[in-house]
Amino acid sequence: MNANEILVEVAYALPHEQLIVPIKVNQGITAEEAIRTSGIMNKFPEIDLSVNKIGIFGKLAKTDTPLRHLDRVEIYRPLIADPKEARKQRAAEGKV
Repeated sequence: MNANEILVEVAYALPHEQLIVPIKVNQGITAEEAIRTSGIMNKFPEIDLSVNKIGIFGKLAKTDTPLRHLDRVEIYRPLIADPKEARKQRAAEGKV
């Protein structure tokens, strides 16, 4: 690894499958560029960066965020159910 390169990971997970792709990239690369470079979108064609939110180590980030050495870019799936609504339903079922 030369002085201008950094190591980052790109991660995506489904309920029964996950993939973490480590890649060596040049300093100054953005999160979107790292995602595209990783090839993860070829394995999971449902990923749409205009729809899916991304984060770095669990904190929401924008696609143009520059990455640092050892960052992990995470691609999030849309929620299936509203968490607040699901909690209300579970609470209502418990009262019956």
